[in-house]
Amino acid sequence: MPSKTPSTKAPALPKGARRTTPSPETLAALGTDRLIGLILGETARNAGFKKLVTAALASLQGPEAVAAIIDRRLTALEGAESYIDWQRRRAFAADLTALVTIILDELRPLDPAAALDRLRRFLDDADAVLDRVDDGNGAIQGIFDRAAAGFVEIAGALPPVAAAGVALSLVGPFTDDPSGPLGALLSEMVSVLAVDALAEIDSRLAEAARRSEADRNRRTHSARYRLDNRSAILRLRQAIADRRGDPDAYLALESEIDPGAENQAEIARRLLGAGRAQDALDWIRRKQDPDKRRATTREDLIAFFDPRIPERERLVVEIDILDALDRGAEAQDLRWKRFEQELDAPMLRGFLAKLPDFEDEEALHRALDHAAAFPDHHRALAFLTAWPDLRRAARLVTDRPAIWDGSLRYAILAPAAEVLAQDHPLAAVILYRRLIDGILDYGRSPAYPHAARYLAELDGLAPRLDVDAIAPDAEGYRAKLRQQHGRKSGFWSLVRT
Repeated sequence: MPSKTPSTKAPALPKGARRTTPSPETLAALGTDRLIGLILGETARNAGFKKLVTAALASLQGPEAVAAIIDRRLTALEGAESYIDWQRRRAFAADLTALVTIILDELRPLDPAAALDRLRRFLDDADAVLDRVDDGNGAIQGIFDRAAAGFVEIAGALPPVAAAGVALSLVGPFTDDPSGPLGALLSEMVSVLAVDALAEIDSRLAEAARRSEADRNRRTHSARYRLDNRSAILRLRQAIADRRGDPDAYLALESEIDPGAENQAEIARRLLGAGRAQDALDWIRRKQDPDKRRATTREDLIAFFDPRIPERERLVVEIDILDALDRGAEAQDLRWKRFEQELDAPMLRGFLAKLPDFEDEEALHRALDHAAAFPDHHRALAFLTAWPDLRRAARLVTDRPAIWDGSLRYAILAPAAEVLAQDHPLAAVILYRRLIDGILDYGRSPAYPHAARYLAELDGLAPRLDVDAIAPDAEGYRAKLRQQHGRKSGFWSLVRT
């Protein structure tokens, strides 16, 4: 009987898989020798890949061998002083990426505590590294963000006592610099720690806040610096109060942060969530000193803060509270009043949803008539096109063709013209012309491509207009543009002839 030889047939591929697409099945078919050759070739060409392969081989010897590789690179990184310009940034980023990958993929499975130590050391050097690199595209910062996320993930997966110990070790860095690379870790860890572990952290933060308060009248730079951090400390204590389900602690801290100008909506929302609706209503309706103003935060500036937002947030909470107290009529009055004043579409939808059957249609017509007659015509147009009621929106445009500001209100006019073009071409033409005029009259050259596109839209809409629908007609309007803006070659070079 003939002996059987091992089969060299490639493993079966999943249905629909391509044989040239790298996958466990297709790579296995190459054989060990071929894969080794490919790996060795890539290590010769790619320094980052060589580091990963070296660390993977070291992992066969245990965590100490991997940690030794990491420590050598961290020591070099900590001692470096040269500036990394944009030309060397890509290679530098690849090196840092490989370092973090080795910590997370090779050392972590073998020794999570050792991985945490190395990530902490890496993050502790973040400011020094970022100070000496041209990180115009944010690539280097992204690597540190990945390391921070990995730190929180590893720490959160530790046994509760060990995780709490890690968090406690971060209290000092946090109180020294809440937004620093190590201080920020504590804020992230609060959400992953066991609730029982938060009491000691909160106690230490409270002591740090008291030290800052005691420094209030001192003149030293250190005292002023700690005072600047006090608000961040109290905010983190509020996050801890939320994790512990303690609205009273949150309230007390809010009053400590900004006495007399507390965020009533946030306090009331927590009281409502705790089943204390009447207490929440008392807070949301508490009178505050008109001279007290909500402090504008860094996040507000980034998000182009709208000063009307806090009042709307407060009103939303008050409505929720009234509904919880079965005072639906009062809640409806607030929804309608807000809609009347601001053309607030979500408020109107909420109002209509609460009406009895067969009453909502009449209320909707009344609301849309109110919107069409709203004193701020641009806001009215935005509301009607978004609702949508395109018939009323078109009438609003054609009844007042000269009032539309294509220079400052383009964010409203451009989308309105686009949605009106299908069934209301005259209204769309009016808006597109106002947009073009707004760009060319003020010579806004960065917007010339938009103006050229709007002119092309007008060419497509012209055949759909009735004769004498608008003056001047399409040819007359283009001739007017030539006469008034003929020298704006940057615009005309974009216009299709």
